Amino acid sequence: MDGTGLLFLHLTSVLLDNSGIATQIIAYPAAPLDYTALEASVRSQLPCEQSYIVLAESFSGPLGAALRAAPPPGMQALILCCSFVRNPRPGLASLRYLLGAIPFSNMPGIALRQALLAPYATPTLQAELSSALAQVPAHVLRQRLRAVLTVDAAAAFARGSLPVLYLRALHDRLVPSLNALHIMQLAPGTQVVDIAAPHMLLQAAPQAGASAIATFITNLSSLQPER
Repeated sequence: MDGTGLLFLHLTSVLLDNSGIATQIIAYPAAPLDYTALEASVRSQLPCEQSYIVLAESFSGPLGAALRAAPPPGMQALILCCSFVRNPRPGLASLRYLLGAIPFSNMPGIALRQALLAPYATPTLQAELSSALAQVPAHVLRQRLRAVLTVDAAAAFARGSLPVLYLRALHDRLVPSLNALHIMQLAPGTQVVDIAAPHMLLQAAPQAGASAIATFITNLSSLQPER
């Protein structure tokens, strides 16, 4: 949800070193934008003259859904990581009215570690998380959480036809594991890979995440028609 892109550096390094897969990290403006505005920002940053796969992590799932519904030129597939296409915890929807009272800038580090990293927190991961969040104003985080609590991109996601890979963390404390079943119902044929990791799967288990991604890409390539 930080949108800085800083937390993907380990994953991109592993993908390049182990599988020769080049990546482009798309950062979000540090402004209180809704999903519609963020979608426009993402589309403007996507490659124009090459094939690629979009990876949408956590907060970014509804953006991935929008792209799958109306794929830009070159998009071949979608990977969702610990993500969702509608509010993954509908019972908390009413909290959107209380977000103004949440002190995002003073949230205890232990609360964030438990929610995002436990039981795989390390001093390095904790420092990287704190550094990324420190670059995002509290009112921006508040707006993004409000967007999560109100979003429902399920219908748009279901209209798409691109292949989907879902990376599910076995120790995710934010997005319930049953969310993957919802994704599979909306997009039959979705591949689900379970990885022993917390919500921040790609940060805590970059090797396992990269391996699943590389396998998915290899299998996609084998299905492409010869020219």
